[in-house]
Amino acid sequence: MKKGRIEAFSDGVLAIIVTIMVLELKIPHGNSWSDLLALWPKFSSYILSFLMIIIYWNNHHHVFQTVEKVNGKILWTNGLLLFFLSLVPFGTAWMGESHFDSTPVAFIGIIFLLSGSSYQLLTKFIINEHGQDSVLAKAMVNDIKGTISLVVYILGILISYYYPIVSAILYLLVGIMWLIPDKRIEREFRKN
Repeated sequence: MKKGRIEAFSDGVLAIIVTIMVLELKIPHGNSWSDLLALWPKFSSYILSFLMIIIYWNNHHHVFQTVEKVNGKILWTNGLLLFFLSLVPFGTAWMGESHFDSTPVAFIGIIFLLSGSSYQLLTKFIINEHGQDSVLAKAMVNDIKGTISLVVYILGILISYYYPIVSAILYLLVGIMWLIPDKRIEREFRKN
């Protein structure tokens, strides 16, 4: 199977996720800066989640530049990734509405952890389909950022019942770490 449909579907789902998140933002009940400032938890949770969705979109795009064909495992694993990412708007709204209370912060951390795990599984299945000599296999030999991300998510989930704001900051640090473009795939493309 060709990759075009999976890319188009994934782009559409991610665009809808971002749209749902922004529609959850409600205007302040007043016209002063303090009225807007009262919405800081919702804006903060939106910024965190928007950052994560855009990072997944960017990395999904890079990975699929290496894909020549897809199989059933890749289709289903991509669907699993999209499923977990589709929960981000719910977790975002809950976290913002609760002003970063422990359980919603743990919940969004679990969503991020499951999204990251399914993304790693997706790359594994793509590598299995294309072989160890593929561009992606060579680029992903040492996936330190992916491993660090999962460890930080787990840490954030574990401490969320004691320090929920620290957990949210840890999730943000994972996002910031991924803002630095990962050049491994581009380097492998230049070599070939």
